[in-house]
Amino acid sequence: MAQLAPIATLVGTGASLYGTVRQGQAQAAQAKAQQQQEAANLAARQQQLAAAQDSEARSRQDRLERTVASTRARLAASGVNPDQGSAGAITAGLEQDAAEAAADSNDAFAARMAAGRSSLLNTDGSLTTWLRAGNSFGGAIRSLLD
Repeated sequence: MAQLAPIATLVGTGASLYGTVRQGQAQAAQAKAQQQQEAANLAARQQQLAAAQDSEARSRQDRLERTVASTRARLAASGVNPDQGSAGAITAGLEQDAAEAAADSNDAFAARMAAGRSSLLNTDGSLTTWLRAGNSFGGAIRSLLD
């Protein structure tokens, strides 16, 4: 009977180790599925942000073109050459303001895209599973040596 105790311990430890490894594999598969889902969600958010950014850029460009055209038409109607002097400074100022707004919007867009990235520090739990398996295996070896 005394000879069966180490064998039973070894079989129990083997079963425990197998269960721990299977649990680790299941956790790894679940973590991989979650990462794929997160990647798909991130790609969808990035596409939405890119579409919104493009739409906003087109809208800004249209407003700028309308504003400059309107300003030039008013200046021309009042007898001022819209390309020279203070009239040219007005249209150049409108274009500069629009360029600054576009740069601010692009910076905000880049920040939103960066915020959507997941951290490289996110854990998947696989290390914990292997540590538990090693602990079980160490316990079995200790039991056999005693």
